[in-house]
Order: sequence, then structure tokens, then C-alpha cells
Amino acid sequence: MNYFAHGRRFVDDPYFLAGTAVPDWMNVVDRRVRVRERYAAQHVAADDPRVASLARGIVQHHRDDAWFHETRAFTELSWATTVVVRDALPADDGFRPSFLGHILVEIVLDATLIAEDPASLERYYEAMQAVDPTLIESAINQMVPHGTERLASMIPLFSRERFLSDYLDDEKLTFRLNQVMRRVKLPSLPDSFREILPGVRREVTARRDELLAPPELP
Repeated sequence: MNYFAHGRRFVDDPYFLAGTAVPDWMNVVDRRVRVRERYAAQHVAADDPRVASLARGIVQHHRDDAWFHETRAFTELSWATTVVVRDALPADDGFRPSFLGHILVEIVLDATLIAEDPASLERYYEAMQAVDPTLIESAINQMVPHGTERLASMIPLFSRERFLSDYLDDEKLTFRLNQVMRRVKLPSLPDSFREILPGVRREVTARRDELLAPPELP
């Protein structure tokens, strides 16, 4: 799952919502820091209710992903998308097609959900803007063996950039995917890559219900 699919149900609890984004934020800003479920689970009853909600959101993120990546729909869609990507790109010896096959299903699912209810994205960002980034970074540093000094600055940037809205447009999505390609040191995508995106969108949208039943915390 990606940011919006993880968090859209929890906009009424901004710190829980932020928790659903923390593992992905850390993948962007500080990959050496892994906020694992077992670390967060130790803080779900923290005295500070904001920290407790943050921890519960992190646990929810990991449970979502564990369920999502085992679904038949995700397995079939990611493989089919990998084949489409492979056929659309010049041959290379890397893992770019399989990487894109995986993340495109997640990103396009976000786009599908946002297109169904654009106002829900506004509520998502409004909730994100209600959290204290410094408190979140401090809480994360209590949960992990090795801390970070990069998270607090990422959180307001995430809200300002609003890149989730770019997922709905093929040209903008290709631009965002190339940002990811640079970050993970894979070759950039040609402009022609956008031509495969309408088909990917149709396939993911057709199976959106199969991708959206992860368990919630009790």
C-alpha cells in the first residue's frame, strides 16, 4: 500500500494517520532507520496519547502491508504490470521492471481512491498539517535502536509538496516516478512511459475492492 490507501480511514486521528506514513517517510529520508512493527508495538499504550496513536498507526501500516502483499489481486497485478513495463522499456539487466510493477500498483490504487473522492485528499493533508513534526521525530527516536535527525523536516515538506495529487495525471506521475528512480539509483523513464499508464489504471481500478480489505487494529 501507499500513503493514501494506508491513511485515508484515519484522518480523524492525525497522529495515527502520521503513523501510517512513518515507515514510508523513513524510506525516503533515512533508509538506515527501520521503524519495525515490534518497536512501535511497545509504545501503543504510551502515556502521551499522541505517541500512542502514532505507534498504533505504525503497527497498522505494517499489518496493512503484510495483508496487501499476500493478496491474489496484488500478486497478479504486480506481475502483469511488470510485464507491461518490461515490454515498454529498453532492455536492461536491472530490476527496474519488477520494482515498477510493484510500486505502480500501489500508486495507482492511491490515484483511484483520490479520483473517487477528491475532497478526501484535502482532509488527509489537513490532518497531516495538525501534527507536531518535532514530537513525531522524538517519539520515533524512542522506538528505534538508531535515531534520525531528518524526519521532522520531511513532514511539513510532504504536506507542501502534495505529490499524491500528481498521481492522477500521467505526465506528472511519470515525473514523480523519475524522482523515485533517481533516489533508488535506477535509470530514468522515457517520456513515452506514460503511454502504458492508462492501461495500468484500468486494471488496478477494476480490482480495487480486492485490494482494500486490510484488518484494522482492535
